[in-house]
Amino acid sequence: MVYTVNIGKFKVVIIGTARMLTAVYTLLLEFHHKAMTIRTILEFPDPRLRTQAASVGKVDKRIRYLLDDMFETMYEAKGIGLAATQIDVHERVVVMDVSEERDTPLILINPEVEFIGDSQLEHDEGCLSVPGFYETVSRPDCIRLRALNEKGESFELEPDGLLAVCIQHELDHLNGKLFVDYLSALKRQRIRKKLEKLHRQSS
Repeated sequence: MVYTVNIGKFKVVIIGTARMLTAVYTLLLEFHHKAMTIRTILEFPDPRLRTQAASVGKVDKRIRYLLDDMFETMYEAKGIGLAATQIDVHERVVVMDVSEERDTPLILINPEVEFIGDSQLEHDEGCLSVPGFYETVSRPDCIRLRALNEKGESFELEPDGLLAVCIQHELDHLNGKLFVDYLSALKRQRIRKKLEKLHRQSS
């Protein structure tokens, strides 16, 4: 039996029995997890940021490795939220930590949001995928959230304020949307040109 698997930037071909393939694949994932924890964050206008994320079918060791990498990447980049889409993994997974002490991690797998009431909150939003730019965006202030945790257990929250804004921001990523989409076409084009220029200079 021949099995091909992508581990980071490498394509590995494994030949052997099904049991051997499973064991080797597990070892490769563990090695990859230990060796590569900081992921590259995609930046606007990268078209991969427009990909619709798929639901997670099973919360297993692979997803928990992904969560570890996402937290490591988010904290390293000094962000308060990160969607899997932003690291080119198109599954409905989000990690967050809006605490000042950076000690209150929140995991959202297959999140769904329902808006409560008509109250709106204006907040200056930034994004790890749109580095260096902050613009005011209006969003619902109160939401009801349903999601799975790292154990695959369902839970509900009714956050408001910054946490509600951050959750909506990250869920937008899973739907292929960015906070710049709430801005005027002129502002969006200005940001796009500046980032494209920076990308050319750094390449």
